[in-house]
Parts: sequence; structure tokens; C-alpha cells
Amino acid sequence: MPLPLTLDPALDAADPARRLHEQGFALLPRQALASVAGCAPQDFDALAPYWERLPPDAYLRDGGRYRFRRHASLVQEFEPPALTLVPHRAHWQPTTYNALHGGIERWFEPVEPGLHTQPAWNPLLQGLGRLFADASARRNGGRAPERWFIEAHTFRIDTREGVGRPTPEGAHRDGVDYVAVLLVDRHRVRGGETRVFEADGPRGLRFTLAEHWSALLLDDARVIHETTPIQPDGDDAHRDTLVLTFRQGGFQDPQ
Repeated sequence: MPLPLTLDPALDAADPARRLHEQGFALLPRQALASVAGCAPQDFDALAPYWERLPPDAYLRDGGRYRFRRHASLVQEFEPPALTLVPHRAHWQPTTYNALHGGIERWFEPVEPGLHTQPAWNPLLQGLGRLFADASARRNGGRAPERWFIEAHTFRIDTREGVGRPTPEGAHRDGVDYVAVLLVDRHRVRGGETRVFEADGPRGLRFTLAEHWSALLLDDARVIHETTPIQPDGDDAHRDTLVLTFRQGGFQDPQ
């Protein structure tokens, strides 16, 4: 089904799994994301301080110093329900999905242990995992995955050099089943427009994530996405996001 040319956040929030199945993406406001997680919207605020201590990304191949990040890998089981942090591992993507940074093992610093103990953290990941399992079952004749292999990326893009690039690799897919891009903070920046396009066609949408803890959900097989560069509109200009990827069959590893 072709992507519509307008967003409908109310319809997305009412049944995000159906919207993912129908059009390949859904946009959730903060309140709807809290409903998915089964928590109060203000519970997310306790997570935000962990974006203040992100180390520089040492793997940027464009020579920039605008990206800071940490990384964690987890496994979500459905029977019985469980979310397990696995030993720290490298983030790896093939060049077919990331031509700029693919093909190398990137050993980012691990997510701080305190983030995993915050009351909203596990419910957030597990709630999104259940939503994506519902969308996957609709796509696969009722067959839901037994587990998800989840990678969590905490990002800060700053503008101390005049411009920051949230997606230096350009429009891309991630090589997973589903992706969630959560806006943690947007502080005194211009730009940062999100773009979602059909993977096999020219149609797409452009919009700007502006509400803290709103979320863009993506069916990675059906759409490609990117975010345009940001520029400062005041001091300490930055954009913080949490990117979660969900994949069946195992983590992406070097062949």
C-alpha cells in the first residue's frame, strides 16, 4: 500500500501496530508512548539525565565531532516474559545498509548501568517489543516472533562546530525488523527534519519530531529514513534521541 501523504497521529496512537502494518510507520505522541509502556508520561523524565554523560563517537568517518553515544544489547523473551541485558558487544552493520560506517565493529561505551534500573526503562522496551510483535504477526499470518534481539543507542548530536548530522549516512535502512526513534530532548536547534520514504518507491513524508518522548516507529523492510542536519539557535544547542532496533534471529554480526 502506498504511503499516505499526510500524518494522522490520532490514528497512529489508537492502533500503532495496525498503522505499521498498513503503511510501514507510525508516529506516537508522548502520551501514546507512555500507554505502550504502561507508565505515566512523567516517568520518562528520569531517563533524560543519562544523555548528559555520553562519550564522543570515535568512529565517524566524515571527520566530525558532533555525535556522542552509548550502546547496549538485550534479548526480549515472550514466554515467559523477560528482558535480559547481554554481555557488551560491538555494533556492526553490513555496508549494504550503512555505506559510511558499515563493515566495521564499532565498540561504543556501554549504556550506564543506572539507566537499566530506571522504572520506565524495561517497560518501555518491552512495551515496544510487544507492539512490534503484534505488527509482525499481522504481516506473517498470525505468527509472532519468539524473541527480539534489541540494540539500544543513546545519541546526542551537538552543534559546537556549527552543524550536527543525526544521520551522516543519509537515507537508510538498519537491517533489522523494526526501529523506534524516540526524541529525548531538542534544545535550541534549527533543522532536524525527519524524512520517511518508501523503500521501493518515491513517495514519502517530512515532519519534525518536537515533543519530548514522542516516537517514530518504522517497519525497516518497507521504509527508509533520515534526519536532516541541525544548526544552533542559541547556546548548548543539541538534539538527544534514543534509537531502539528489534530483530529476529539474532544480532547483526560480521559474516
